[in-house]
Parts: sequence; structure tokens; C-alpha cells
Amino acid sequence: MKTMKNWLLTGLFFMIVSTAFSQTKITGKIVDAELQGSLPAANVTVKGTSDAVSADIDGNFSLTTSKASGEVVITFIGYVTKTVTFNGNTNLGTVVLESDASQLEEVLIVGRGIIDLAKDRRTPIAVSTLTAAEIQDKVGTSDITQTLVNTPSVYVTGQAGGFGDSKMSVRGFTQDNTAFLLNGQPINGMEDGLMYWSNWSGMSDIANAIQIQRGLGSSKLAISSVGGTVNFITKATSMKEGGFLSTGIANDDYIKTTAAYNTGLINGKFGVSVMLTHWQGDGYNDGTRGEGQNYFISFGYKPSEKHNLNFLITGAPQKHDQNFTKSLSQYATYGRKYNGNWGTLNGEYQSERTNFYHKPVANLNWDWEISDKSELSTVLYASWGRGGGTGNYGASALRTPDGQINFDGIRNRNVAVGDGVMGDNQSYLIRSSMNNHNWYGLVSNFKHQFNENLVFNLGADLRTYYGTHYRQVENFLGLNSFTESRGLRDNSHTFETIPGTNNPLNPVSNTVTESQAARPWPATFNSIRENQRIDYDNSERISYGGVFGQVEYSTDIFSGFVQGAVSTQSHQRFDRYDYLPQFEDSEKVNNTGYNIKAGGSFNINENNSFYVNAGYYSRQPYHDNIYLNFTNQINPLTQNEKILGLEAGYSFKSQYFTANVNAYRTSWKDRVTTTSRITTAAEVYPSIVVPAGDEIFTTNEGVEQLHSGIEVDFVAKPFNILDLRGFLSAGNWEYVGESVRTLRDQNRNVLSSTVTDVDGGKVGDAAQFSAGAGFKLNVVERLSVDADYRYYEKLYGRSGATKYNVELPSYGIVDAGLSYKMLVGKDKSKSLNFRFNMNNLLNHIFLSELSTSQIVATENEFETSTGNGLINPLGSTTSASNRLKGTNANQFATYQDYTSRGINENGLDVRNQGYYGLGRTWNFTIRYNF
Repeated sequence: MKTMKNWLLTGLFFMIVSTAFSQTKITGKIVDAELQGSLPAANVTVKGTSDAVSADIDGNFSLTTSKASGEVVITFIGYVTKTVTFNGNTNLGTVVLESDASQLEEVLIVGRGIIDLAKDRRTPIAVSTLTAAEIQDKVGTSDITQTLVNTPSVYVTGQAGGFGDSKMSVRGFTQDNTAFLLNGQPINGMEDGLMYWSNWSGMSDIANAIQIQRGLGSSKLAISSVGGTVNFITKATSMKEGGFLSTGIANDDYIKTTAAYNTGLINGKFGVSVMLTHWQGDGYNDGTRGEGQNYFISFGYKPSEKHNLNFLITGAPQKHDQNFTKSLSQYATYGRKYNGNWGTLNGEYQSERTNFYHKPVANLNWDWEISDKSELSTVLYASWGRGGGTGNYGASALRTPDGQINFDGIRNRNVAVGDGVMGDNQSYLIRSSMNNHNWYGLVSNFKHQFNENLVFNLGADLRTYYGTHYRQVENFLGLNSFTESRGLRDNSHTFETIPGTNNPLNPVSNTVTESQAARPWPATFNSIRENQRIDYDNSERISYGGVFGQVEYSTDIFSGFVQGAVSTQSHQRFDRYDYLPQFEDSEKVNNTGYNIKAGGSFNINENNSFYVNAGYYSRQPYHDNIYLNFTNQINPLTQNEKILGLEAGYSFKSQYFTANVNAYRTSWKDRVTTTSRITTAAEVYPSIVVPAGDEIFTTNEGVEQLHSGIEVDFVAKPFNILDLRGFLSAGNWEYVGESVRTLRDQNRNVLSSTVTDVDGGKVGDAAQFSAGAGFKLNVVERLSVDADYRYYEKLYGRSGATKYNVELPSYGIVDAGLSYKMLVGKDKSKSLNFRFNMNNLLNHIFLSELSTSQIVATENEFETSTGNGLINPLGSTTSASNRLKGTNANQFATYQDYTSRGINENGLDVRNQGYYGLGRTWNFTIRYNF
């Protein structure tokens, strides 16, 4: 018995020893192909076993298995599954996972030191990243902004205006207060900070990834992104020969065709990638036709292992007809797709409002690996914008009973006039407001790694910008000529008159006989002569220089950083139209700004981490806010805007579930905001009557905003075939204190100026609460279906800083899509990709924005109001006893006048102006990859 027991113990011992010595250890690191960042929590499994592990926060993994050889399967949500063989103890090195359908695969990434991307959890910021596959699936016929709608605290609107007219807000801050970068170079307008997405209609074709960093962000540049930073990373020269052909169709006769080809790297040193696109469509709303082209050409050259050069030029010439916000009463009369900016001429379609533009962008990237510890990245860039937008000029337009422009009647009236004269109330023409610019810049960053934990960055950001603005005739519509008379300003910046008369002291007149059509390609190479310009003709020079630096210390457990930047700007205005020659040049204005940011993160374990950030900005005002009323007079109210941001966040990551929670508080003082609206009826002011159909601009100066909120987002993979995702953002965005409120007409004349109490007023133009959830189900191999639901509430009107921004009804919409990939060719190396999208699947009717805030008051509220914004004056001439208290003596209304205006089905005053969101739309795309 004892002998048997010894034999059993000996056998068990040898089994344990044999098993221990037969185990195989597999190690490696998993990174993302586009961003080269680690993929924490990527799943690593030995095929045919239950042996599995998740990568750590740096993408590293170590896995032990009893199999001596076999295959390792690596998966991560949103990436193509990769299988790697092993034989014995193996270090797989760096394993690269790629997004599922990138247009130009195996991209040679350049400008690594310039493009500030959050690559893993060490970057202590709130961040969301979209891959090329996600962009291609979701964008359809929309602007690139539409791909970001499932991101916390992001609100996209304005698509009802026409192709390229969308807008995007981040944490309640509009586009001029969010930094947009193209491969790390700034692309916000130098004059006003705005973004015009029609200039970037090709972005969805060339984007390799989009990363939105909400709040302070990680950009080292001398920019102060209040809402956040959005970085578009384009494709560079492809390392692999091949290309694709793509065609897509959509609702309202939309069609888009794209072709791309890559030579691949020739002899390992040189390569070319080219892409061309043409698109056209009628637009969802009436009178919003559009067409354009996109081009992308990239030359890559790698002279040695230490140097990498890439030259890129891209552009998207386009023209599209526009739809403006209008009153709810007009929608009720003419329908939700109504657009009053068009009509017919001789039976042919004719638009009054067309945007046309061509903005070629070129950059030269140079990456130099100086040593194993030092590198220098530099980008030299330029853009040349040409084009503008059309509109009415002279007399008011005639209209047909169905609310469209009567171009035949206008032409007949013009023919009778013959030679038009300013102010004759008969001559009407279509003008183009031209906005041309030349922009050159350089960004350079030096990075030095002192040791494994300490990294130092130092760089420079230089820009120079020269913009020219004028109006020219687009269509005389039967007139032979048009003559303008005006006075010229001196250094008092006013039109002096002869004492005792209204005649100008320095009179001048000009007759124009030339016109140029609203087409982007001709506008690129031709500018009308100065003596053929009307209404205004001015330019500005803006020069910018900044230096920035960052020190970052990181370990496996803790990371911390400090960033700082100082910048100086120089502004000067040149007015050739309204000033005497000796006073054309304005005084030069110089101002300096700075920002400092610091933060840290702590990794509790491989699953849990948190961060805190703080930043302070002293930001210079934009050029358009420095000079008063579009003259050479310097605005004494402008000063540096002061921004204080505080952030904290928590992150959980595991093999099957990832979630982030972020909290923020941003204070923004001494800022200037401008909004606009279209008059639906003539409005009378003390010295000016603004006719119906004209635009009124409202500027608020000295505004303070306080934005705070919390954001949650998650991604889950409960099964191999199912991905789940969701987000929630709840904010409280309010105005603080008082502001100076100035109204101007579209010719920049001051209508009124008042001090307004705005304390506690809600910030409009973006939903302060939003939530969404979605899924992607892989039905069978290469066939998937996906859907997303989004809900918005606490959305207020966009009427500037006021206590009384009206709240819009809440709404929710569903988007859905279907994808299939067919492998073709003898070796199955080529593919046909099919994608179908149905947006707003349930055809939900909703208001996406209001540009005004008319509030329906009760009779008691009407009588007791102090005129602080409950309603706008109607201009009625009633007895003083029925007057709305606190309004101008010549501008008041009775309660009966007010309530007779009516409300719509949502309880909103029908005078409010805005957009309905798009109803059900669809698009279908086929792409052949070779």
C-alpha cells in the first residue's frame, strides 16, 4: 500500500513538473494603425483554448499557454481582428490593428510632433476618436461634422441651410470658440475664428481619423480652445500600391463619384497618392442645389531612415444655394421645406443666395529623427481662399403669391430703368460679397526625451494673413449699369456733411458695368477691377507669432504635465472705398495673449484611472471685434478674453467594457458675441428703416459665460458579434452679469445700443442635455447592421446674451445603417464594399435651432414687464396707456397686437425664426478596393 502511494505521488510530481515546463509565454504590444497609439484592454486569445488576457494601459500583454505552437487572435472594438502565429516562447513585437475600411491603407504618417493626439489613458483629457471606417460609414451626404453627433457635449445643426452650412458646438461653445486643426495646423478663420464647412467638403474623403478633445485639450500650440480642439488627420502618401473607385447616390438626386490611386513607395523612398471627386445634388430643402469637386495629391519622400518628407495639396471648389432661417409662420404657410431665396427667370431656376468658394490648402511636412532621444517636426503651410456669397442689392425683391422671388418682374422693371442708380427704389441686382485671402504659416516642434519618464517639447507657431473684402455685381438682371454715390471719411471715421445740408463733404460717385458669375474655379484666378467694386472694398493684415512648451513626466502609475504658450498679434485695416486716400490705412493694433495648462493622471490599476486638469487663457479678441462698425475706428471696449477651465475625469477599461466620466467648469469673461436674423417685416429705428428680408446683426460686448457639466460615454462588447455604445451629457450654461448690446443692419449702420442685464440667462444654440445609445451587430461574416438613437433637450434660442432665450421642444431621432463587404479576385485581395444609411429613420419632425427668442407672454406678464426682453417692439402706434413698459416711446405694442401674432403647435411665438431639422434621408455607396 505504501509503495502504491509513493508511485502515485511520484507520478503526480512529474505531471506537475512536465506541465510547468511545457508552458509557452507570449508577449507583445498592440497599437492603432492610424494614430500609432496603444490600445489598452485589447483582447488576446490563444485560438482553440480558453487562455486569454487583456492588454495593459500601454498596449502591452503577456500570456501563458500550454500549447507549444498555434495562433493568437487579437481583437479590439472598431478594429479588424488579427491572427498571429507563434511557435514556442515568442515576443510578437508590435502588433498593428487597422480600422475596417480605410480608403488609403498603410498610411505613411507624418508630422508626428505637430499633431497633438491623445493616444492612451496617460493623456489627462476628455477625448473621442473616430477612425476612417467610422467616418466613411456615417458621413453619407452630410458635412464632416455629422460624424461627431454621437459624442458627448457636441451639437450639430444648420444642415437645413444647404450643403456645407452646418455648425458645431462643443460644451455649449460655438465654432469660433473651438479650435479646428488640420494635421496640427490651425484652420479657424483668422478674422473671426469661424469655420465654413463648405470650404472643407472633401474632408470626409481624405480624413484618416478625427479626434475631438473636449475642454482644455492636449494641444501644445499657442491657441486657446475654450470648447475643445478638433484635429483632422488626413491621409499622407500610401506605402502600398492600389486604390479604389466609389460611387454613391442619395435622396434629392444626389450623386458622388470618387477615384483614388497610390503608386506605393517606389524603391522604398518615393510615392504618390491621388484622389479626385465630383458631387452634385438638389438639396433636401427647396432651392438648396449644390455641386463641387474634391482633390487630394500627396507626394512622399523618405531620403533616409532619419528624414521623412511629405507634400500635400487638397481643395474642394464648390457652389451651393442657401436657405436662411425664417419665421415659424412662414413655415406654416409654405411648408417646412420652404426657402424664399429663389425663383425662376424665363422659366429657369434662379437663386438669389449662392455660396461659391475654392480654398486650396498645401503643406510640406518634414520629420527629422535627430537621435534616439530627439526629433524635430515642422510643417510649412499655405491656403489661398477665393469666392464669396451672393444676395440682393438695391431695391427690394418682388415676390410671387407662393412666396418665391419674381425674377421676371424684377428684370422687366430693371429693363425699364436702364441705368440703375443707388437709392432709386427700382434698380435691383444680385451682388457677390467676396472674401479672398492669402494665408501662410509655419509650425515647428522639438521633442527631447531626457529619460524613460521625462519628455520636453518646445516649438513655434508663425502665421501671416492678408484678406480682401468687397462686393461686385453677379447679375445685372437687365440693367445696363449701376451708379453709386457716397461721401468719404476722414480720420474722424464719420461721413462729414456740408454744414446746413445732408450733402457729403467729400462726394464721390462710381458707375460699374462689369459682372462676374458666382463660380468657384473662375473666382480662383480672376478678381474684378477695383473701380468695378460696389458698397465696400477693404483689406486687413493679421500677423501672428507664438511660442509654446511642455514638460511631461510619466510612469506606469502617474503622469503629469505643464504646458505654456505666449503669442502676439498685429492687426491693421485698409479701407479703399469709404476713406479719403490719406486715411485709408488704420492705426496698427498689437496685442499679446498667453495660456498655461497643467494636469495629472493616476492609474489605480490596469482597469481604473482618473485625472485632473486646470488651465487659464488670456486670449486676444478677433480682428472683427477690434475695429468698430467695420470702419478704421478702434473699439475701446475690446480687451483680452479671460478663460479659466477646471476638469476632472475617471476612466474604467476592461476586456468587454470601457467607460469614461468627465466633469468640467469653464468661466469665460470679457467676450464679444455676434448673432444675426432676417427681418420678416419692415422695422423702424430712430434714424433707419430696415426693410423686410434684410439681415440685422446683434453684438454683445463684455459678456461672461459660465459653463459646467458632466459627461459619460461607454463602449461594451458583451458578445463577439455585438458592439454597444452610449453617451450622456448634462450641462448648465448661463450668462453672468451685464453686456452692451448693439444692433446693426446688413450695411453695418448702428440701429441701437443698450446696456442689458443678462445674469442667469441660458446660452443658446446647443442642447444642454443630450443622451444617446447605439449598437453594431455582425450578423454574419462581413455583414453588419448598426443603429443609433439620440435625444436632446434644454435647447434654447440663439439670440445672443439675454435673460430670455426661449426653450425649444425636446426631440429624439434614430439613424440606422447596413454594411456588407464582398471579397473578389482570384486571391480575394480585392473587395466590394456596400453601405446603406437611413437617417432620421422614423421621420421625426423637430426644430433644430431658433435664431430669435420671442416669448409668448400672459396679459399680466405683458402689463408688468419692464421691457427687459420678454418681447421685441412691434412698432405699433397705440396709446401710451397700453404701452409695453420700458420700451422706446416710439416702439411699443398693445397686448392685443402681441397675442394676435399667434403661437405654433409647440407653443412657440410664430415670429420666431429658425430651422426645422431634416426629415428622413438616405444614401447608398459602393466602393471597389484594388
